[in-house]
Amino acid sequence: MAAPVITVEHLTKRFGGTLAVDDLSFSIAPGTITGMLGPNGAGKTTTLRVILDLVKPTAGTTRILGGRYNELDHPARRIGCLLDASGFHLGRSGRNALGVLALQSGIPRDRVDWALEMVGLAKDGKRRVKTYSQGMRQRLALAGALLGDPEVLLLDEPANGLDPEGIAWLRGFLRKLAGEGRTVLVSSHVLAEVEQTVDDVVILHHGRLVADGPIADLTKGLAPRVFIRSPQQRAIWDALQARQVPVSTLDEWLVVQGPGCEELGRLAYESGAVVTGLYEERATLEQLFFTLTQTELRAS
Repeated sequence: MAAPVITVEHLTKRFGGTLAVDDLSFSIAPGTITGMLGPNGAGKTTTLRVILDLVKPTAGTTRILGGRYNELDHPARRIGCLLDASGFHLGRSGRNALGVLALQSGIPRDRVDWALEMVGLAKDGKRRVKTYSQGMRQRLALAGALLGDPEVLLLDEPANGLDPEGIAWLRGFLRKLAGEGRTVLVSSHVLAEVEQTVDDVVILHHGRLVADGPIADLTKGLAPRVFIRSPQQRAIWDALQARQVPVSTLDEWLVVQGPGCEELGRLAYESGAVVTGLYEERATLEQLFFTLTQTELRAS
């Protein structure tokens, strides 16, 4: 088995009285897209900044490509990062802004046009950054991460500001990068979108690890949710409550955890209810996340 590209061991980070990351450990395999997931404040950005030696940990260690970031030879050429799309000078052109970044990182300037082409900004390189939309600035930041032709990419919320077309483009783009043998770690709080992009996930909550591994492995133990709609919704609700079956409401639907469509249809019939809608939804990454975080909250 190939050695992990990124290793985080017992990482803890406090900012004054705030515990941002709590004894966090995980590793990232080469050539994969891994999603680091969690709500805002879960510790995702702090973890990325510690990996990049931008923040000093309170305890624990991180390693990337076999060592600490600052110990690597030419780290900017080997590791690309997107942490803040607002870091470019607004008065510069996109091409010039990337040229300055290339100069600072010791990267040949001829990489600038290649990077702009890669993210779909080749025709907009001469425009000033202040005229860019938020989505274009996000693409420019991604171009900056690609300048050194890196082996590893660390991307913090890369879909921010992208429209649906841009998000679909990003999904395919990240798959292309992984297909070239690069390793991608992408943080996000948009679970449904990430589910269509990544191979593995690292799920954080309150700075703690609650799950990591392939999505299919993590969700296979979850029962699907069944949605049922009826004019006699109350009768179905009461029957489910009597059987202690978990049930909630979503608009005009009852959302049931456990029984399948056939069993639920039979229960509705026995309750004298007419069913006007019934479908099953497979277990999702979002369902996994909320199941794990609710369990963790009850235990804490």
